[in-house]
Amino acid sequence: MKKKFKLDEVDCANCAAKMEDAIRKIDGVKEVSVNFMTQKMTLEAEDDSFEAILDEACKVIAKVEPDCEVIR
Repeated sequence: MKKKFKLDEVDCANCAAKMEDAIRKIDGVKEVSVNFMTQKMTLEAEDDSFEAILDEACKVIAKVEPDCEVIR
């Protein structure tokens, strides 16, 4: 499954790259892209565990950028 999400308050391109690298390490993630300019994340992951993977990705994002929120 592949979905796009709006991100609120990604402060810099470096933070976006850190988020992307950390999310890519989550089991079940096929591909991820975090775009600082458009403030969007594209996540492709296994269908049967997509919600759990998304929850884990949100935790990773909060660690890198505490003020950033994923709009679902």
